[in-house]
Amino acid sequence: MKKGLAILGSTGSIGKQTLEVVSIFPSSLTVVALAAKDEVDLIVEQIKKFSPKIVSVASEEVKQKVAEKLGASKTQIFVGQEGLIKVATEPSAKMVVAAIPGSLSLIPVLEAVKAKKDIALATKEVLVAAGEIFMKEAKAAGIKVFPIDSEHSAIAQCLKGEDPKTIQKIVLTASGGPFLKTPVEKFASLTAREALKHPTWKMGPKISIDSATLMNKGFEVIEAHYLFDLPYSKIEVLIHPQSTIHSFVEFVDGSIKAQLGAPDMRIPIQYALLEEKRMANHWNHLSFAKLSKLDFMQPDKSKFPCLEYAYEAGKKGGTLPAVLNAANEEAIKLFLKGKINFAELPLKIKAALDKHQNKESPSLEDILSADKEARMVPGQ
Repeated sequence: MKKGLAILGSTGSIGKQTLEVVSIFPSSLTVVALAAKDEVDLIVEQIKKFSPKIVSVASEEVKQKVAEKLGASKTQIFVGQEGLIKVATEPSAKMVVAAIPGSLSLIPVLEAVKAKKDIALATKEVLVAAGEIFMKEAKAAGIKVFPIDSEHSAIAQCLKGEDPKTIQKIVLTASGGPFLKTPVEKFASLTAREALKHPTWKMGPKISIDSATLMNKGFEVIEAHYLFDLPYSKIEVLIHPQSTIHSFVEFVDGSIKAQLGAPDMRIPIQYALLEEKRMANHWNHLSFAKLSKLDFMQPDKSKFPCLEYAYEAGKKGGTLPAVLNAANEEAIKLFLKGKINFAELPLKIKAALDKHQNKESPSLEDILSADKEARMVPGQ
């Protein structure tokens, strides 16, 4: 029987690659619901190809344009937050792929969990902003969470068959982004175009900027804390420019297990969608014969302070991680519009963190309120 998928963020980088994987396994996977923003032509193309029952778009205007281009169709089109929730809770969906960057997907994903949908998680902000609530709801609903991030997928694979009590530490690898070797003195003159040129991964604009600042890795540290129930003292970050070792685990006896593969997101996506069942690779393969070297180095936290901000916010918990996430989103918007330079990104985020009065053990309403507050910091 085919497994029904609902995809939140179908026109983004992860969403499009998810649909590529679905196309390879038509006897196992079927798309029943899609949520996108405003990419009219691509949305119409996806509807025609995958025939989902329902689709959500950003606004009534986008809905009208899609309907006009689509013509006669059985697919129902919904709008806004209501539409996202309808997609996330579509009865015929067994799994929801969460691939909308930012906090927009937080409520729909939580609703999907309450509706007992398994989650293939690519959206970092769900665990960053509301990790405690999400994991508690997931446990109560008895659903499975399959990480799509290559790093967390790697850790999950390394931990198969192992006793969690024997973990000495986990190490999340980072490419270092496009500015790994750029002197910090030049950061103020770096443009968004330069920051978007990721050296190894093909990703959307927000996550590409997050990789350039190492905030992406900071978010992954917080995610790993919740996904693998580990203290922050057991989660490390190591720069590995080749992006070949996707992450590794060191055990108490000194043994280390690593997961290696080509830097291709379709591989961990496939692993998640097929619920950790190994099937033929139709994508890129890793050739050891072509590998000239594997480099590793400690991250420079003074050069890339966002990584340290994430550790600090994660350890303090409460509403602080939500503020970290929201302030980061708003700062990136300003950077992409050319209103601030690259060096100002961490300054904007730090200002929001310093201003915030942290609330411990927050409710979802507290988290959403903190998120809203962080977006109103002067200059944001």
